[in-house]
Amino acid sequence: MKLILRADVENLGSLGDVVEVKPGYGRNFLLPQGLAMVASPANLKVFEQEHKKLQARMDAQRGEAHEMQARLEALDVVITMHVGENDRLYGSVTTTIIGDAIAALGVEIDRRRILMDAPIRTLGEHPVRVRLHPSVIAVVPVKVVSDHQSYEDEPAPAAPAEEAEAAQ
Repeated sequence: MKLILRADVENLGSLGDVVEVKPGYGRNFLLPQGLAMVASPANLKVFEQEHKKLQARMDAQRGEAHEMQARLEALDVVITMHVGENDRLYGSVTTTIIGDAIAALGVEIDRRRILMDAPIRTLGEHPVRVRLHPSVIAVVPVKVVSDHQSYEDEPAPAAPAEEAEAAQ
């Protein structure tokens, strides 16, 4: 099935490319999503007329993605997890947890855009990729810390006798 791409599609092509795809992929995904149109002489003429509009829209989306990339890379994402012996996490840090942590910092991101080869299972700082646009990928530093670490960093509470002396 020959199609004209109306947007950049990962692992397939960019705006305006005429590509050959399997009929099911074209019929069930590309055409309903508006990412492509059937390559016919009439559609080629229609595409030429709307090419500038589509290109302008893609450029605007790419610009927004670059702005979001700058915002995401400036974030300080800290995730507190329960840790057992030898600093081993109970469970793991998944895309859902990372998405919720980023949302708590005021940036809404779809968790399906977060790219991870495997869940995070160790403490420390981990670079996490977020696909914002087919050509724009942000790298967000995610720091995984122990929930006990926050208690160790706080000063010990003063004894009641010391508080009484300080009040006098």
